[in-house]
Amino acid sequence: MREVVNVCADSATPTQTLDVKGKACPIPVVKTAKLMKEMGSGEVLEVLATDPGVEPDMHAWARQTGNELISIDKDGGAFRVLLRKS
Repeated sequence: MREVVNVCADSATPTQTLDVKGKACPIPVVKTAKLMKEMGSGEVLEVLATDPGVEPDMHAWARQTGNELISIDKDGGAFRVLLRKS
């Protein structure tokens, strides 16, 4: 079953993908932050993760950094997060 946790109306095509499946907190957020610093404004990052903490962590990280959390989709035990660089 696929559960959509949060979806923004506009769709986004990822510019880059970060696969952190199998990595526990804080690795997904740390690697996301590092890669987002290298990206240009408006670019979209797709993060693939299995750590259930990624959902609250990405919400908090986006609020703190001003980057846009476009969506978090959960498919089984895997999460797909889309973030837009501000």
